[in-house]
Amino acid sequence: MPEVKFEVDVDRAPDEQPGAKPFNRWHPDVPAAVEAEVGETIRLEALDWTGGQITDADDPNEVRDVDLTQVHYLAGPVHVEGAEPGDLLKVEFHDMGPLNDRSEFGFTGTFSQQNGGGFLTDHFPTAAKSVWDLSGYTVSSRHIPDVRYEGKIHPGLAGCAPSEELLAEWNEREQELIDKHAADPESIPNHPTGEAEPGVANPPTTEGALMGEMDPDEADAAAEEAARTVPPREHGGNHDIKDLSIGSTVYFPVYVEGAKFALGDFHASQGDGEITFCGAIEMAGYADVEFDLVKNGMAEHGIDHPIFEPGHRGPHFEDYVTFCGYSVTEDGEQRYIDSHTAYRRASLQAIEYLKKFGYSGQQALHILGTVPVEGRQSGVVDVPNACSTLALPKGVFEFDVSPGNLENRADRGDLLVTDEPLQ
Repeated sequence: MPEVKFEVDVDRAPDEQPGAKPFNRWHPDVPAAVEAEVGETIRLEALDWTGGQITDADDPNEVRDVDLTQVHYLAGPVHVEGAEPGDLLKVEFHDMGPLNDRSEFGFTGTFSQQNGGGFLTDHFPTAAKSVWDLSGYTVSSRHIPDVRYEGKIHPGLAGCAPSEELLAEWNEREQELIDKHAADPESIPNHPTGEAEPGVANPPTTEGALMGEMDPDEADAAAEEAARTVPPREHGGNHDIKDLSIGSTVYFPVYVEGAKFALGDFHASQGDGEITFCGAIEMAGYADVEFDLVKNGMAEHGIDHPIFEPGHRGPHFEDYVTFCGYSVTEDGEQRYIDSHTAYRRASLQAIEYLKKFGYSGQQALHILGTVPVEGRQSGVVDVPNACSTLALPKGVFEFDVSPGNLENRADRGDLLVTDEPLQ
């Protein structure tokens, strides 16, 4: 087993870890907690993305009340010897998995519209929770019966530290979006408007910030400009790409000396789009990573965003039920080549379909968020409609979900759902 260079205690709060503290903000001055050589394989462990705010208990209020200023808690940063700005950091994921010796469960949440929302928040505005048992790489949930499968395990978040210049660029452009939305909420395409809408971006805040091993006297000042970890950006970040799994190789742009690589937000499985927002099976986990460098790779290959080569480890599904959606909203408004709306419609079709087999809408939503569904932009040239598809693998169910098999309908209960307001 590779040397564990970043270890976590799942029974302790993030800021009370016995070793190096995780961090939850992107800033070039967050000091490296780990060092690695080119060609060296090391193990990194990470808390779940909330830092332990959600437990194995049958309590949906845990999802409702999550403090999103804290997320995500990352392992690292790793100083890779010889990495310089302009290089590509080659990261090979040799192995990854849950911390089964310390934490044998995962969770999925529908976030309330008042606290983060999600892709379908206008259809599912209240908080809900499902808990998943992790048996090796196989997952099942007491809250979603007759579903059991090998998950598509991956870190939802990985990347290198930004430079001062790149950080300033992020903050400027995201603040412009916030200001634009504040002046004219309807100017932001595909964003729900209303009293309890989720924000369009998350500006820097010192609230909930944990700056790793940074000197406390410097941490607050850095947190005032440090970027939140919520979105993906040029350096990597929160891509939530389910195929960055075991055997994958990712090339990350390097913006600071040593790269300062970090990862976290481990998922036992996820479908394309992570449509519930907390849509994957979230868990504490580990990854064994090996580093190499492509010197001056950004200029030589003409890239300033990550690229990756997927691994070939399963699960491998052969049979799917595939749903189509087009650029027409639920209330009949025609949009122009709008893949976002098209994927919403495909997702809603799949939810309605699963409800006919006895699942609640919330259960169906969590199935699509956790099962490794295949989402595609299948057509983007046939005006006015984009065509997006969502392919649901039949093999994850313990019954036949093909059309014409409604004799398999049963009362399958519901998730843990709360209608109580956010505290």
